[in-house]
Amino acid sequence: MAKIEMINGKLQVPNQPDIPYITGDGVGIDISPAMIKVVDTAVAKAYGSEKKIAWKELAAGEKAYAAQGDYLPQETVTALTENLVAIKGPLMTPIGEGFRSLNVTLRQQFDLFANVRPITYFKGVASPVKRPENVEMTIFRENTEDIYAGIEFESESPDAERLIKLLKTEFGIDNIRFEQTSAIGIKPVSPDGSKRLVRAAFDHAIAHGLNRVTLVHKGNIMKFTEGGFKKWGYEVADEYPTFTVNTFNKLKAESGLDAALAAKATALAAGKIYVDDAIADNFLQQILINPSAYQVVATLNLNGDYISDALAAQVGGIGISPGANINFLTGHAIFEATHGTAPDIAGLGLANPASLILSSVMMLEFMGWLEASNLVRDALAKTIAQGQTTRDLGGKLTTADFTAAIITNF
Repeated sequence: MAKIEMINGKLQVPNQPDIPYITGDGVGIDISPAMIKVVDTAVAKAYGSEKKIAWKELAAGEKAYAAQGDYLPQETVTALTENLVAIKGPLMTPIGEGFRSLNVTLRQQFDLFANVRPITYFKGVASPVKRPENVEMTIFRENTEDIYAGIEFESESPDAERLIKLLKTEFGIDNIRFEQTSAIGIKPVSPDGSKRLVRAAFDHAIAHGLNRVTLVHKGNIMKFTEGGFKKWGYEVADEYPTFTVNTFNKLKAESGLDAALAAKATALAAGKIYVDDAIADNFLQQILINPSAYQVVATLNLNGDYISDALAAQVGGIGISPGANINFLTGHAIFEATHGTAPDIAGLGLANPASLILSSVMMLEFMGWLEASNLVRDALAKTIAQGQTTRDLGGKLTTADFTAAIITNF
C-alpha cells in the first residue's frame, strides 16, 4: 500500500493507495460500509487484482468525542494531511465546542477552496419540477472566504460595539440602522481566492468538453466583494480560449444580433468556452426556467450554498447529490455525503447511501480510475431506474438491499 502524492502539479495514484475514511455520525454507520462495498466491488471488476484501495478509518465527530473527548483528534488531522484523498459520511455540528462546524473546520484546515457539486437527474427519481432531466451542471463554490470566513461579532458584545465605533470614527460609516444592538459580520473576498476557484471551474469545463462557464454574483449591490469576484473571474477568462458575453454584446452593438450570434457559434465550434455572468437572485430563477443553458457555474460561498441545494431539490433532493471539497493545487480532497446525519433512522437499515456512493464516483474520477467510476455511476443509475431504491426515493429496499442491487447491476 502507498500514499497518493502530488508531484509537479499532478496527482500520482499508486495501484494500491491508502484512502482514509470517516464513517460519520448518525446514518454514517449505514452508508459508509455500503459505499466501501460498492467501491471495492467496482474496483475489483474494473481492474481485477491490479488495483485495490487500502481503507483507513479515522475518528471524527461523536464517535471520536465519546472515545477521546475530541471531535477532531490530532491524529485524524495528521492522517488527512499525509494522505491527500479522503471520503467521509455526514458529521454533526458540535454546540458550544469552539467551532461552528466540523465540515467548515476541515475545509479551512486544508484550504479546500473549491466545493464541487455536480447536479444531475437520475431517471426514476421523483422531482418537484416538470423537466428535471434538463438539469446537468456542476457548481464550483468558493469555500474559504465570504461570510463563511466566520468573522462576526455578537449583538451588543464589547467587540461589536468597538467595531461599530471604529467604523463610525475612522471610516465615516453612519448607515448602521441600529448601531446599539447590531451584530456585525465581515465579508472578505480576494482576487487570489476568487481566481483560483474560477480557474478550477475552467479546467473542469475543458477536461469534460463543456463550452459554458457562468459567474454568479451579487455585484450589483456588493460592488467591491461580489463585484470584484465578477471582475476577477473575467480576468481569468482571458487566460483561457474563451468568447465572453462582453465580446458578444460589443459585436451586437456594432454589427447587429445576427453577426454576434454567428461569431459566438464560430467560437464554440472552434472549441472556445462561452463565458457569461448572472446576478444570483436572477440565476435562481433561470435554473428553474432554463436550466439546460448552464453547464459550469463559479460562485462565492453563500451563493453557492443556496444554489447547490436548490438545484439538488430540482433533481430529487440532496439524498442523490454528491459533493467534494478540493484544493486543486495541493491535491488535498475530501469527498462527502451532502445530507445530514438523520440520527432518528441510524442503524435501522433505512438510510439511502446514494449521496456518498456518488461522492465516491467523484473520488474515483479525481484519482483517474475512470473505469471504476463509470461502473458505479452507471449501475446506480440503472438501479434507480428499475425502482430498486430506499424509501426516501420511493422504493422499499433496505440500505443493504439497495447496495446489493447496485452491485448486481455492474
